[in-house]
Amino acid sequence: MRLRGATVLAAVTVVVVSGCSTRAPDGGGGGGGEGGGDVATDVGVEGTTIRLGVLTDLTGVFAALGQDITNGNTLYWQDNQVCDTYDVELDVQDTGYVPQTGVQLYSAMEPNILAMQQTIGSPINTALAGDYESDQIVNFPSAWARTLTEIPGTGVLGATYDVEIANGYQYLFDQGLLQDGATVGHIYFEGEYGENGLAGSEAVAEARGLEVVPAQIKSTDQDMSAQVTQFASAGVDAIVLTVAPTQTASVAAVAQAQGLDVPILGSNPVFAPGLLQGASAQWLRDHLYVASPVTAWDAQPELLEQYEAAYPNVTPSLGAIFGYAMGDVMNQVLDAACESGDLTREGVVAAFGELEDVDTGGLLVPINGFETGVSPSTQSLILRPADVPGGAEVVQEAFEGELAAQLAG
Repeated sequence: MRLRGATVLAAVTVVVVSGCSTRAPDGGGGGGGEGGGDVATDVGVEGTTIRLGVLTDLTGVFAALGQDITNGNTLYWQDNQVCDTYDVELDVQDTGYVPQTGVQLYSAMEPNILAMQQTIGSPINTALAGDYESDQIVNFPSAWARTLTEIPGTGVLGATYDVEIANGYQYLFDQGLLQDGATVGHIYFEGEYGENGLAGSEAVAEARGLEVVPAQIKSTDQDMSAQVTQFASAGVDAIVLTVAPTQTASVAAVAQAQGLDVPILGSNPVFAPGLLQGASAQWLRDHLYVASPVTAWDAQPELLEQYEAAYPNVTPSLGAIFGYAMGDVMNQVLDAACESGDLTREGVVAAFGELEDVDTGGLLVPINGFETGVSPSTQSLILRPADVPGGAEVVQEAFEGELAAQLAG
């Protein structure tokens, strides 16, 4: 693979990325024309260029993650093409993690894109569900809420949050860090993300006799003092989080100050490498466990070298690995559509529906396929904070917990 230089992402930008094809389609695509040979095209294909949409977060609560995921998307398409023929152009827009902004930005880009390479955040994916279905848009969300599996053409890349949290609990039980009948405090965002994570806690509680102390917050709430103090008074044996890194940092600081020496289990969005630069860095290293669909950088040394060359002034996070893997899965869909001779939106949706046993070369946990209402995977990795690239290392390879298959649907 060859790098073609870094691309600087702005709040509103178009990123043109291309590979190294020697074959080109005959004639121009778009407008219902023929993309090449017998490949039919309609929206979002012009000549030898496919345009994909990206609705990310560059200024909101997941700004750091959104930047890294989008960098990963960009890096992937710099070195890969669809059917060794079509270059990919990314239309990148910043929603700020505001659903209405996402709806407006999508409305503007929709007439010119074939599919959505990335839509970050369960609330924004949910707000766009009707549009994605009516417009026949294949979309890969940077989110893992169960509700997203109900959107036709939307592919959640990993276990849904309830399955993911249950797998995390399984690891704590297996390691003797949590016992049946324990009391657990769970802080969660209002909305699909947090509520689906809480559903995982509730399922484990029923199976293992846990008592769950729930604490719902808004994504804009940053001080977790009241919640952690409540947990300390309840005598919790663990804290579970379906929040953002900002809240994780606050939980760690308050728990450390109060001497609350219990494990913290989080869904994959709770961690960012910047957390290891704060005053509670060592406390997090000792207490935080993250259930994740994404591997760590130490398992992908060649990709790490490539990423650092493209983005030398960026601290690599696992979000970049996820973004790169998203590109790989999208390419599998588009390649299949192209090989079937149909790169129209309808053809891409059809190819998406036939995708199963998705292999990303270890970047992600195994993806079984995309069935309505079913978690696409039953497996998770367990990561711990560490002084390594990306700030986390794998302590448990992809595995399926005892409740995973039952929760998956």
